[in-house]
Amino acid sequence: MGLNLGILISGRGSNMLNLVNASQRGLINSKIKIVISNNKNSNGIDKAKRKNIKTKIINQKEYESKKDFENALSNTLKNEDVELVCLAGFMSILSKNFLKDWNKKVINIHPSLLPSFRGKNAVKQALENKVKTAGCSVHFVDEGIDTGEIISQERVPVLSNDNEETLGKKILKKEHGLYIKVIKEFERKCFNGKT
Repeated sequence: MGLNLGILISGRGSNMLNLVNASQRGLINSKIKIVISNNKNSNGIDKAKRKNIKTKIINQKEYESKKDFENALSNTLKNEDVELVCLAGFMSILSKNFLKDWNKKVINIHPSLLPSFRGKNAVKQALENKVKTAGCSVHFVDEGIDTGEIISQERVPVLSNDNEETLGKKILKKEHGLYIKVIKEFERKCFNGKT
């Protein structure tokens, strides 16, 4: 049993494409109903279109207030019967106002072992802090920056010759597997009638 997913992106959409491929190949039972970007120049929108996924650009700059922007976002997701919102490089902090409508229904993937290295440049932060182990986390979204309850994590060893690019690639590979694992867990819980 699957869920109706809505994916929010701002950039290249690597994690979005991973979820789309997983859905189209039957690795997850969930269906991608819509991909929304808040950036009209997002490469990810073109990638989603090539996969025949419904897309929409909701540009925050075209709205008078954050509330109006988030209402447009929420209404679009509801119109598509979205049950779980997956952030995949979505560079906008969602407010309490938006999240009260989507309580425990918005998840995000972040390239660090939270609570370490929240926000931008997490891989760079990990290297600067000379950690031996980096990784990625999927967490529920709250109104803070990467502060929501952690759902699952994957670890990545940091080698002495790693730089931001090599470590970033290793973490991204783990992110792809972790996001699918978490969606499967949500599917299982829904199927068991626990949500």
